[in-house]
Amino acid sequence: MNLRLIGIGAGVLIILSLPLAGAIAGPDFAGPADGKGGGLLSSLGLSDSSRTADGVRAADGRARPGPPEQPRTDSHCGPQLTAPQGLEAQTCVLVSEGRTWGRSYYRNTSGRALDAVLTVMGPAGRTVQISCAVAAGDEPGLCETPREESVGAPDAYSAVAEFAVPDEEGRLLLRSGSNSAAASGR
Repeated sequence: MNLRLIGIGAGVLIILSLPLAGAIAGPDFAGPADGKGGGLLSSLGLSDSSRTADGVRAADGRARPGPPEQPRTDSHCGPQLTAPQGLEAQTCVLVSEGRTWGRSYYRNTSGRALDAVLTVMGPAGRTVQISCAVAAGDEPGLCETPREESVGAPDAYSAVAEFAVPDEEGRLLLRSGSNSAAASGR
């Protein structure tokens, strides 16, 4: 019989038997609090005691910092619209941690710089507005209002972005809104 085939078969057998060996070894009987940490899964760093709330423990048992948990951001976006002049945009209302703001994603392939005005309208006549310079190019960009304290329900807010040529006439090329019939999501 070929020795190479035997070696490969033995390697596969070892790999397949590791989960079984972990199950046989059982949980950490000593528990994570006493610092001893027993069991095969702990020694391989696979047990729950090797994890912390915000990262994983290093080999010496100390917690390594993991990425901070990001707060949930809910959004209500209108459809992605395209102007014949080479401008694409989608406008959203975003809500997170008691704050609401507007954001418009765009791509300007018109060959010229444009001006954008993004307006967020909320309950009781509350309005926030910001102007953004929209550079020409194929790279996507965004225009975003400041984050303000939320008042009322998230669906009481809407946002509109208007993209125009920056000249004396200010010819409007595209108006994109968040309150169009589009799916909401994260």
